[in-house]
Amino acid sequence: MFGIDDPMQPRRFDLIVFDWDGTIMDSTGLIGECIQLAAQNCGLPIPSTDSAKAIIGLGIQDSITRLFPEIDRGAQTAFALAYRQNFIARDHEAPLYAGIRELLTALAQTQRFLAIATGKSRAGLERALARTELKSTFHFSRCADEGFPKPHPDMLLRLMEFTAVPPEHTLMIGDTTHDLDLARNAGVAAVAVTYGAHPSDLLATQLSLAVVDTVSELNVWLTQNA
Repeated sequence: MFGIDDPMQPRRFDLIVFDWDGTIMDSTGLIGECIQLAAQNCGLPIPSTDSAKAIIGLGIQDSITRLFPEIDRGAQTAFALAYRQNFIARDHEAPLYAGIRELLTALAQTQRFLAIATGKSRAGLERALARTELKSTFHFSRCADEGFPKPHPDMLLRLMEFTAVPPEHTLMIGDTTHDLDLARNAGVAAVAVTYGAHPSDLLATQLSLAVVDTVSELNVWLTQNA
């Protein structure tokens, strides 16, 4: 259990926002493979694994533009469709990170708001929440197709609006620089996890309260600091 329920220890964050892919769900490898397969399906240059993972967390349009800046709108639409088909066919393969369910369950008992800010579509997130049975754990969520995608601050601004929690009492947890940029743009604190899409040396270049390597380390940090 978390020590943050100790009445002698003031609570720092009333809204904790999690990214999904690469932070809660171990899906970055699968996403990278589906990006590569979609490129192959569409006759496009197949991006490296690192390049494919680098765009995880962005909205689909920004992802395509970064990977294939030279292709036209028709080719972009075809790639997006191929990626979605590939991922939907396999998204059941992605597990939760070990220990994350227990971490979320404990946090949910601390009478604070838990939320999700993700580059997934609403339909994709709802599938994942239903499959993992985590929907009731979160009070609110925002997806890339509901407003401006990361790193625009819209997702966090909306979540803070929904919960009436100010930026100084909001924490973003994510595995990419896009998550950290989102937090910075919204004026909120962030914690980076290195077990997802972006490597620790890249995450360390961004401003965050902490960079942790495992779910267990994240648990400890939240216990001592949240």
